[in-house]
Order: sequence, then C-alpha cells, then structure tokens
Amino acid sequence: MSKTNNFVFWGLYVVAWLIFVGLSIEAGGLIVNFFFSLYNPEFVQNLYQKLDLIEMYKDNRSAFFGVYSFILIISILKACLFYTVIRLMHKMDLSKPFSSFVERQISQVSYYTLSIGLLSYIARQSVKNLMHHGFVPDNLNQFWADSQAFILMGAVIYIIATIFKKGVDIQNENDLTV
Repeated sequence: MSKTNNFVFWGLYVVAWLIFVGLSIEAGGLIVNFFFSLYNPEFVQNLYQKLDLIEMYKDNRSAFFGVYSFILIISILKACLFYTVIRLMHKMDLSKPFSSFVERQISQVSYYTLSIGLLSYIARQSVKNLMHHGFVPDNLNQFWADSQAFILMGAVIYIIATIFKKGVDIQNENDLTV
C-alpha cells in the first residue's frame, strides 16, 4: 500500500476516534439529562442541549419515557457503531483484508446502521403522532432527522458485507488448494 493511502487510512482512523468520542459525550450527556429530568427538573435548563421534556412528563409519563428511550437508544447505538468501526480499522490487515474478523465487523456495522435508521424512523413517526396530541416540543427532530440516510447506508454496507463474506470464502478456498 502506498504512503498516501496509508496516510489517508490513519487520518480516517483519527476522525473515527473523534466522532466516537463526540458521540459518547453526547450519549453520556443525554443520560445525565434524563436522570436530572426525573429527580431535579428545574436544573434541566442548564444541562446538555437543554432537552426539557418536563411538560410531557407531567402530562403523559409513558410518552416521556418512550420518547426519551428512543433518544437514548439511538445515541448509544451511534456510539457503538463508531466503536465497531474503530475496532475494524485497528485490527484490519490491509495487506490481507478478506478475513473473517473484517467480514463480521462489517456485518455488525451494517446491523447497527440499519437499526439506527429503523429506530429513528419509528421514533419520528411516533413523535409526529404525539405532536397531534400536543405532547412533544419541536426540538426533537434533530435526533432522528437522518433516518432514511441510515437505512440506505445500512443496506449498502450489508451488500458490502455480503461481498466480503464471499471474498473470505474464496480466499479460504484458495488457501486450501495451494
């Protein structure tokens, strides 16, 4: 592999780490925000993203827990997705990329991506339904605005994982015949 490609690969590795750290901080901030919403609601205005759903909590607790569950699960899945990408990039041997580890990691990335997309879509539709009943504020769309992109990306990555699985099979077959 050339020096330029190696440099780009390690640059992307650093970017993946930065995104993972940012998503982990976001997930942690949202978890802290959730617990403050339950135990000290007047302090929520000073917390991360000022995600104040106290009115929803007072009106309908099941809607509050449902919406917050979607928010927390999606943010945690995004952090897990980038952790999987980091593990893939760290352990992948670029001179022999078709390995069972790489195939498993790419499959796992596709599953995380598709799960994020589907959960985001379900959450968006649920919140849209709750908006008709007057429960939900407008600032929640930032958490699931990109659901179609994640679904499409998950499908593409799944296709790539299938190709890698076939490549691993062919490479193992060639190793046995030599």
